[in-house]
Amino acid sequence: MLRSAAVLFLTLTSFVAAWSTYVVPHSPGADDTPAFLAGVANHTSNTTILFSKGVTYNIFTPIVFPVLTNVEIAIEGNLTYPQDIPTIQGSTSSVSYVSDLFSFSGGTNVTLRGTLDPEWGWVDGHGQAWWDANNQVNRPHGWAFSKINGGVIRDMKLWKPIAWNFATSGSSNIHAFNNRIFALSNSKNSFPFNTDGFSASGLNMLFENNHIQNGDDCLTVGSGGKNIHFSLLRPLGEGGHGLSIGSLGKNGAVADVQNVLCVSSCVKNTLYGARFKSWTGGNGLARNVTWRDIFFTNVPFPIYVTQNYWDQGIGPRPNTSSTNNTHIQDFTFQNFVGTIEDVPYVEGSCVSNPCWYAVPGATGKEVIILDLYPGTATHVLAKRIFAVTETGARVAAMCNATAVIGDVGFKCQNGPFIPTLAGLL
Repeated sequence: MLRSAAVLFLTLTSFVAAWSTYVVPHSPGADDTPAFLAGVANHTSNTTILFSKGVTYNIFTPIVFPVLTNVEIAIEGNLTYPQDIPTIQGSTSSVSYVSDLFSFSGGTNVTLRGTLDPEWGWVDGHGQAWWDANNQVNRPHGWAFSKINGGVIRDMKLWKPIAWNFATSGSSNIHAFNNRIFALSNSKNSFPFNTDGFSASGLNMLFENNHIQNGDDCLTVGSGGKNIHFSLLRPLGEGGHGLSIGSLGKNGAVADVQNVLCVSSCVKNTLYGARFKSWTGGNGLARNVTWRDIFFTNVPFPIYVTQNYWDQGIGPRPNTSSTNNTHIQDFTFQNFVGTIEDVPYVEGSCVSNPCWYAVPGATGKEVIILDLYPGTATHVLAKRIFAVTETGARVAAMCNATAVIGDVGFKCQNGPFIPTLAGLL
């Protein structure tokens, strides 16, 4: 027994000794990225990479992490981007830069964590200046947590990011929880364009208990997303575009999204609640997608499904005779409760006339809009949908009976929202 205990002690001692901590150096007033990259090259496994509490690090140029194995990145100090737009634009236009201020080259068992300390662990993007100037040239993304197998993103706090925040392209087995994203403008005359919260495009991912205030999708699943679970118990999606699938099928691309569950979420003052968007002329299939237990407040489009997504920045909505469309199958919208904002207004992302989100023929009273092409949707069901309009007007729906096969849970018409028996059970 003593021999076994000794072997165990030596094993544990060896493990502890093998784990190292790399304290990121800081030079006041200077760019901390070069020194960080020089040091981290020697700490790619069994390491805690520590941004120390009490220090504000200057991330003036992009960080590309090497391939990591068993590494924790601990953001216990604050990180700040350059405050002036030209400095960031200069770094984003370099040949080696691939559009993210923090990008991962791949790895196994990687944790990116902040801290619960309210004063420390913040990443300050100084995005307000970009929004005020409506400048979208060479805008960097935030964190590309890519090609990671077995990853955790937790307790991160992002303040006024310039644009997109977290992306998980090519990753698998990811758990992201207790993260905060604050991307709300101080001015009614400027809008935080493209400040998407989480962009999920990988396999086996759980996102829960995140708090997001932004100007675009709170959460979105891109092509390649499979087995994605959003369980967001905190107030979510204030000022943004809700819980989205897509956009899919741009330039005719073949999309593949499967097994997505969005559950127990609150959206407030968002443009959308639950949304599916695919480009005109897209291809592929999105299947087995459920939004359940969604509570919404002052949302113009609580449930919105479209195969006519387009880019307002490049011209008017396209007219197409293409027979290609991204098909949908087994979509469920269940237990939606809330208020529809039916008072006329213009959302901050509108820069065209009509606005990019305008739906021809809509009254603004719709709790659900199915903007689909004939024969492209199978097994779509909206059940236990309870909504009132802000003005007290009768709740409506938009639906083309030739587009969806089967009972959709309400009378499929452009008119009053009338649940069927399947929509009440």
